[in-house]
Amino acid sequence: MGSRFPVVVGRDGELTAVADAVRAARGGRGGSMFLVGESGIGKSRLAAAAVDLGFAADMRLLRGRGSAIGPMVPFRSLTEALLSLLRTGDPIDVARLGPYRPILARLIPDWGEPASTGAGGDPGAGSLVILAEAVLRLTELAGQGRGCLMVLDDLQDADAETLAVVEYLIDNIGDVDGGGTLLLGTIRGEDCPAMALARAAGQRGQGTVVDLGPLRREDLRVLLDCALDGGPVPEPALDLLWAGSAGNPFRLEELLGSVLDSGLLARDPDGRGWRVDERQRGALPAGFVRGVARRVDLLPPRTREVITAAAVLGKRFPLAVVRSITGLDYRELLNLLQGEQVAQLVGPDEQTPDWYAFGHQLIVDAALTLVTPADRARLAAAAADAVGTVYPGLPGEWCQFCAALRLDAGDPAAAGTLFAEAGRRALAQGAAQSAVTLLDKTWELLAHDTAARAAALETQLYALAESGLIDRALDVVTFLDQMGAGLEPRRRARLHTRIAWVAVHASRAADGLSQVAAARALLGPDAAAEDIAPVDVVAAHLELDVPGEDRLRKAEQMARRAAIIAEAVPMPAVACQAWQLLGALTRPRDPAEATALLEHSRALAVRHDLPIWEIHALVRLGHDDALRDAGTERLELAREQASRIGAVTARYQAEVNIALQLILRADFTAARALIDQVLAATTRLRLMETTQYMLLYRAVHAAHQGSRRDMDRALAEFDHWGGDHDQHAARVHGLGRAFCALLEENPALAGEELAHAQRSEERNPTTFHLAGRYGLNVLLRALAGDLDAAGFHEITSAPAGGLRWDRHLAAFGRAVLLGRDGDADGAAAAVADALAVGAPYAMGRHLGLRLVAEAALDDGWGTPVDWLRTAEEYFHGAGVAPVAGACRSLMRRCGVRIGQRREGVSGIPQALRSAGITVREYQVLRLLVDRLGNREIADHLHLSQRTVEKHVSSLITKTGLPNRIALSKFAAGVITPGPV
Repeated sequence: MGSRFPVVVGRDGELTAVADAVRAARGGRGGSMFLVGESGIGKSRLAAAAVDLGFAADMRLLRGRGSAIGPMVPFRSLTEALLSLLRTGDPIDVARLGPYRPILARLIPDWGEPASTGAGGDPGAGSLVILAEAVLRLTELAGQGRGCLMVLDDLQDADAETLAVVEYLIDNIGDVDGGGTLLLGTIRGEDCPAMALARAAGQRGQGTVVDLGPLRREDLRVLLDCALDGGPVPEPALDLLWAGSAGNPFRLEELLGSVLDSGLLARDPDGRGWRVDERQRGALPAGFVRGVARRVDLLPPRTREVITAAAVLGKRFPLAVVRSITGLDYRELLNLLQGEQVAQLVGPDEQTPDWYAFGHQLIVDAALTLVTPADRARLAAAAADAVGTVYPGLPGEWCQFCAALRLDAGDPAAAGTLFAEAGRRALAQGAAQSAVTLLDKTWELLAHDTAARAAALETQLYALAESGLIDRALDVVTFLDQMGAGLEPRRRARLHTRIAWVAVHASRAADGLSQVAAARALLGPDAAAEDIAPVDVVAAHLELDVPGEDRLRKAEQMARRAAIIAEAVPMPAVACQAWQLLGALTRPRDPAEATALLEHSRALAVRHDLPIWEIHALVRLGHDDALRDAGTERLELAREQASRIGAVTARYQAEVNIALQLILRADFTAARALIDQVLAATTRLRLMETTQYMLLYRAVHAAHQGSRRDMDRALAEFDHWGGDHDQHAARVHGLGRAFCALLEENPALAGEELAHAQRSEERNPTTFHLAGRYGLNVLLRALAGDLDAAGFHEITSAPAGGLRWDRHLAAFGRAVLLGRDGDADGAAAAVADALAVGAPYAMGRHLGLRLVAEAALDDGWGTPVDWLRTAEEYFHGAGVAPVAGACRSLMRRCGVRIGQRREGVSGIPQALRSAGITVREYQVLRLLVDRLGNREIADHLHLSQRTVEKHVSSLITKTGLPNRIALSKFAAGVITPGPV
């Protein structure tokens, strides 16, 4: 079914815009463009030209289109586009997609087991935003070094989920690194969600909208001259075709066929040109649709029956279904479809074997005008029966297609049942918005079947919850309670529990607690334990968001009850949820018990094959390991396993905890890289909780380098993303602001911040740690004389005081107390213990040395000068000038001569730096290795002999050696030969 017009005419500006966009993507700069116009105006032809340009430029090509048959089908065009990428035979290293590969397996089954979203799955795996991020990363990977062109045709027929992914791509496609992607969409010129999306993108500068208007009269002349051999088209014929087509290329093509078939336009007798036969002017169709309908009506009866049956199925149709409707065998059907007249209307589908397609949707519309309403209803019923025969169980898009056919056939009950089933399937596929749309259709259709109507409403409620439409979900669940009939109380209680979980994730505690109350009321006082357990788990999570001193006790009580019951029933997913919450709740009181609870949860998840809950347990256990011993092995394992099964949110949760450990270890470069990497993804994905944690740690990252400005900027962004200061106040002030104040040499402010942190913890207890109560505050109170040995023991003997970061700071505090009491040996041993425990924590360890050295100087114990020298060296290298300066001041107070800081200090061995040897003295010492005299050294370093003599004398004093010969031997033993 070829076109009479193989060339693109009259679109020079549009072609230039398309070519520029393709060239930009090939060069690494992505973007989006939408071709908009009425049917037949040339959108697909221009998109094909873009594909030709992309192919010539060796770009990766993806192409998909809206639903092939009838109603919108979730992810149809995206799935087709991604599958077209695989069919090219050009391999892609999909392992590089990490946790996003199982997410894409929802659309491409060959890529492994899809990420689970059910009771044992990751709730984030079903997120449309995460799926959109996966598609974005795939296009980035596909376009590495060569660019990628994704063409999505007929977006006006796309489902809500596909449009959500398209919107995400529009907003982020220009930000990816490496491979530029051009998203090119075609949209019919009508009011629809896709058009609104494209216009909005154009208005905010995120995309280009190309409006395709009618061709000019002269453009039609060029097209006709290309289509008609044997000379130019006569002016009267051009006038007629211009008037009839209104500049629409497809209408022109169909009208040209009509005037040729009618004889109105015919060859000259000599065959060298064309003429208009005025005798046939009356045969010109009054309108395009009537023209096409006339051509169909002139077909033989059997052929016309095939065409009308196919038209009922839509623009594209499978031969097997048409055979079932008409009763024709395969050979007879093909003979009819391959006739000369029919070939102008339909032809083999280019992408799907044993499918045919009409040349345009307008042909379908024209053919259906020949069918009476009664015949159309009969044909729709026959088509629905045929689809059910050919596709048993109505898989995929056939379910809702048959629902539409049953509706056309005048059978609303059957249509409502099928729409309800299609909605359930869409929800199971993760297409919650499409499920809502489909289930909306069932309300009127199932008006006479209360039970079926209630069941459909139940599914719709789950779909609304998954879509985050909590207000509408609240309305629906209220209506269900009022309707009552059709759903038993236990089922309705489960619905209220589900809405409560939505409220948890939306941080709407009040709404969630009202749903918990409704669920409990429905279950009644004599409810079975297994019905109460799921309610208790969600209620415990909600209780954590309610301010008050007693919230942790209430949450723990409900979680423990739910855990025991759920494991006994068994309800393993509920039990895992409960045990893991218990682990978080008991950790502040007893870390050992918390770890045991989490290990139990992990074992339970493994036993019942719940991989996502195993990974969540691993994340929490890894966090415990890191807090207790600074090890991140289990966090890394959790990150790896989360990537393997597509648990994107769990992976980011593991990386949040890894980032904190990198900050405490003072590996600020790696921490910043990880924080930036995770935030780039979570802010796009709108993962609010993870984003808030990472922004909080960005503030801590700045605080632990003494950068108040960057800390305040990060906290402002934390506020912008809805961070809860009441919930996180203890860490903000205890782990962030207090530490920053100490690096600014402002201990009074640090004490105020720690006091603020403790008041926050007492007012609103949380499950968080490292707010200073058991570590930094102990040290500062010891330094201030506000803590004695009994108070120290009371604080540090608490189980929550056993975390390594706190222990190393508390050990410095113990040293201060022992030194003040005159136990110099005990104090020195406590410093040694603090250094050993604090080995992973460079910044904290050196800050402890700086603080404890001052107390040691005042109380006369330990080796404070050595500690100050070590700390000064570290803080100078770290760029924390206030602390480095304070260390130098304290050493001068002790009478230690402090050399001027010069370039090259880092090259001096640590032992020599600790002895106070300067850069110039070290240069002299290196030359003594070769036994050079003072004059030779002076000439080499461009110094006077007198200056060299002073440096040698200073070196003998600082090293404690007896003479120059001994100094030369010493130098030969500690210095690596090399140029000075």
